[in-house]
Amino acid sequence: MRYSELWARGSERLAADGIVEAEFDARLLLEAASGMNYTALLLAANTEADPTAAGSYQKMLARRLLREPVAYIVGEQEFWSHPFHVTPSVLIPRPETEFLIEQVLQLASPVNLAGNVLDLCTGSGAIAVVLGLELPQTATLFASDISAAALAVAVENSSRHLPVNRVSFLRGNLLEPIAGNSLSLVISNPPYVLRHEVECEIEPDVRDYEPHLALDGGEDGLDLIRQILLHLRRVLKADGEFFMEFGSGQGNAVRELFATDFDHVQIYQDYAGHDRVLHARLAPQPP
Repeated sequence: MRYSELWARGSERLAADGIVEAEFDARLLLEAASGMNYTALLLAANTEADPTAAGSYQKMLARRLLREPVAYIVGEQEFWSHPFHVTPSVLIPRPETEFLIEQVLQLASPVNLAGNVLDLCTGSGAIAVVLGLELPQTATLFASDISAAALAVAVENSSRHLPVNRVSFLRGNLLEPIAGNSLSLVISNPPYVLRHEVECEIEPDVRDYEPHLALDGGEDGLDLIRQILLHLRRVLKADGEFFMEFGSGQGNAVRELFATDFDHVQIYQDYAGHDRVLHARLAPQPP
């Protein structure tokens, strides 16, 4: 069977089972099974498929039909135009988090971007790695997570894209590992999905495969956000900044939570028009 036929039949199988991006998913799986990138696959479209690659492809299709995410099947997800290793121990990086990083780079003060910066709840390390690529070398980068398995993935991704020791990785619950008044900038994509949604409503690709530890934000989705807020003032320097991704329906609640302790609180909408990113600045201490 030719590669083009494998791709077409794989797309048909996935589409018949209700998978929305069937053709795209089938292509990514065939690329992984064959070891070819998209261009090479197109060039080889009318050649006879390698039997080993064809067999691997059929096994991958079977996993996708069980709704296992493509990123976990192939072990990789593109983010910020770079490949990131992912496992079921970490969330799959998403475009909403790219939007978060865009806001950080556009809105944070140059002084804070060049200071001590923390990626809180780092997961795969995608945010920390991109910051390591984009921020000035004077910035000192930290990344923290409560999960040892997630940190192992983050360290691997950092080693893949950044010089050794560009990011310091810390294990602990939220801000506990951080010394007081030491950070100029904190960026976070914390768990913020409502527990009922995690258990009953979100698509099976997410519910059955992605780590609930990184999804479940409690009954109203704000439990971890409240815990972060409780300790945030302790770790930020005067005039320090905080950027956070949150759920599309949580903008007003998040604004109200942070308005008490921060003098600058703004909510930014993503490209779909949904409230998505918080930017808060700590009031400078009086002389």
